[in-house]
Amino acid sequence: MKITIGEIARQAGVSTGTVSRVINGKPTVAAETRETVLAVMKKLGYEPDPVARELSRRSKHTLGIWVGAGENRLSPYFNVIWRALLREMQMHATQFIELPVDITPVRRRLDAVLMFHCTDIDQRLATLWRRGVPGALIGHHPGVSCVAPDDIGGGRLAAMRLLALGHRDLLHLTVADEHQWAVDRAAGFTAALAEHGGQSLAPVILRGGGSVLGGYRLMRDAWQQGHRPTGIFCATDEMAVGALGALADLSVAVPEQVSVLGFDGLVDLYPGLASVAQDIPAIAHEAVALALGAIERDAIRHVVVPVKIVEGSTLGPAPRKS
Repeated sequence: MKITIGEIARQAGVSTGTVSRVINGKPTVAAETRETVLAVMKKLGYEPDPVARELSRRSKHTLGIWVGAGENRLSPYFNVIWRALLREMQMHATQFIELPVDITPVRRRLDAVLMFHCTDIDQRLATLWRRGVPGALIGHHPGVSCVAPDDIGGGRLAAMRLLALGHRDLLHLTVADEHQWAVDRAAGFTAALAEHGGQSLAPVILRGGGSVLGGYRLMRDAWQQGHRPTGIFCATDEMAVGALGALADLSVAVPEQVSVLGFDGLVDLYPGLASVAQDIPAIAHEAVALALGAIERDAIRHVVVPVKIVEGSTLGPAPRKS
């Protein structure tokens, strides 16, 4: 007997449309529902026609990717998440175009726009609404579906890891621009420290460039000005690499004298770098799913992707005070 998607839908307790979306790998199906449908398909021995499936998966939609002004397209983080986004769109056979900062002259039809680290988000959303184009965001904003790593939670994880290693003299190197992710990471870090020591654990916070060079300069200047932290939390891995370079030039031993912890999970930048790691493939998956869901006018969703500590040789116990 030929198994139909109607029979699968009946046994799974879902619609035939949901079964079709699961078969064709659409991202707009809840994980639990997807697992239920796949389990029924396995039980019934259903195998979809690969030719029909491929034809169905070819998306008729075009996504615009709108990168914010000032985004460093040469940075390691941008390149990693950009590749992850492209892989995700290829998985869904979705066409895309990269949009300029000013999209006024763009005349090509767009079904949805995925905004990446956009500045002036309210103005950008207003531009999309005037054009009747739905959007999604990698970042934070109450008025649009968005996905972001758990920046606040990551800041808290950094604080708790350094405290667990006995560090009490702490320094946070972050960016000068008030990017939401940087604000959230600093907020999580300082809140966790305050909860465990009040003002006595308040970190020194220094702001500068978010690059390797920015981290180098901040660390060098801080040390030369007399700051002697034993634990350093950097808002990005690139800043952490720069800070490590400055400490090496200053003949400060890591981790014997100073421990360094970054954020992003780009540990290939520096052998042994400890970092609060983002799940970049998961962020890319959710971002594309939210953009495609916006085309269907799905309800606004805010997705926070968990982070975790990746241990490394740049972390060690706080030195004993002489």
